[in-house]
Amino acid sequence: MQLEFLYSKIHRATVTDANLNYVGSITIDKALLDAANMKEWQKVEILDVNNGERFQTYIISGEENSGCICLNGAAARKVQKGDKVIIVTYAQMDKTEAKTHKPTIVIVDDNNKIVK
Repeated sequence: MQLEFLYSKIHRATVTDANLNYVGSITIDKALLDAANMKEWQKVEILDVNNGERFQTYIISGEENSGCICLNGAAARKVQKGDKVIIVTYAQMDKTEAKTHKPTIVIVDDNNKIVK
């Protein structure tokens, strides 16, 4: 049996832009992606702390060390610039893998710089 667990999280990132006129996705600073063990094109869930929205999209890698967190396309309607969001990925694993699994959690400041 496969169970789904938190794999990685970027906690309370600040939305830097919302671009409605784009194909779709979320653009995330490459440094944050690397720290959080996330990959370009990977499916993510976005949790908006300000308005309670929860939705899924996929990642596009942004400029490294830019602090960029930009929601694109239809997702741009669900957030406002300045909102705090939690970005999460999940992984399926069996009970044996789950016993030793520890998710990667990246905590950022108001400028999306890694603090922990």
